[in-house]
Amino acid sequence: MKKIICFLICVCSIMQSVCVFAEGETAADLGINAKAVILVEESSGNVLYEDNPDERLPIASVTKIMTMLLIMEAVDDGKITLDDMVSVSENAMSYGGSTMFLETGEQLTVNDMLKGIAVASANDGCVAMAEYLAGSESAFVDMMNDKARELGMENTHFMNTNGLDEDDHYSSARDVSIMSRELIKHKTIFNYTSIWMDTLRGGKFQLANTNKLIRFYDGANGLKTGSTSKALCCLSASAKRNDMQLIAVVLGAPTSAQRFSSAKALLDYGFANYSVNTQITAGDKIQDVKVEKGVDDEVSVVAADTFSTLIKKGGEDNITTEIIMNEVIYAPLEAGDKVGTMKISRDGQTVAEIDLITAGSVEKKGIGLIIKDFLRTIFYGGRTVAQNDSV
Repeated sequence: MKKIICFLICVCSIMQSVCVFAEGETAADLGINAKAVILVEESSGNVLYEDNPDERLPIASVTKIMTMLLIMEAVDDGKITLDDMVSVSENAMSYGGSTMFLETGEQLTVNDMLKGIAVASANDGCVAMAEYLAGSESAFVDMMNDKARELGMENTHFMNTNGLDEDDHYSSARDVSIMSRELIKHKTIFNYTSIWMDTLRGGKFQLANTNKLIRFYDGANGLKTGSTSKALCCLSASAKRNDMQLIAVVLGAPTSAQRFSSAKALLDYGFANYSVNTQITAGDKIQDVKVEKGVDDEVSVVAADTFSTLIKKGGEDNITTEIIMNEVIYAPLEAGDKVGTMKISRDGQTVAEIDLITAGSVEKKGIGLIIKDFLRTIFYGGRTVAQNDSV
């Protein structure tokens, strides 16, 4: 279930814009050299640092984050499987630049196509998958733009699946962070974006990740590089340490080395200055509660969601919780039925309300059991009947 994150400096309501936490830090202070950057905490999307985050810029192969997102949605929705065979068209084969050297008529699995796209930044693989999912590349690009609008990416427009320079193809650092967050909700994607080296075609084709942070940065698990003469050097870098997942987006760095050093500087800033405290985890047992008219007298109640706080290191996290259960809980109950709420407050202000749900089901008593319980109450005062007793 979705994690709920709140921050020390400001609490974001559902409709409120994201919050920015860096105070007094400049790009020069952090050693950043790029046209636009943003550092985001993944679960909530709150911003820890930004510089020029909304300028519309070419993003090169960082575009493939959206391509991979639509592929992963199709997989997780059951529309396709990772073992499906994808046939390569002449159109897909014709694409140059970074490729996985697909041949017309060749067939590879969705799994192998994802490897090629995520690790080798395969332009031809993007087109092959677009045609497989949507029937044509142009139809798939329409899906990309529809998804961008759905996610609220206000400064993004796609013209192709792979990020090759084309007029009216652009995004922004903020929008890239939005689609990056959406992609990594599909945890299987890390099986591809975290690969350093691998092979395809039975070991005949070598893959090496274009994202050098995967090998050289502790906790790095993605996400996608990009570079063209127009976009310069770009990167959406993700890394996780101590339950905190960060996304650092760098657009328009002059050199490849500077995009990696800028991303590293952003991630270092986040990990050095913030930490995550998990207050409750989905599935944690809260208590047992009495059930009326059920074949079982009690049922366990657990938290439906995870609640964490991200605080400035050295700061205080004054969290209090209040359990509010339904006054009477009647059978029948299904696992997952809401029976209460955990109200979580900081400094007296409510920052989250977590549903409390039943861990299991409880059937309603039949008439026979109800009569038996009634008679037991009359003759035995409700005490448990011994095996040699009768009613």
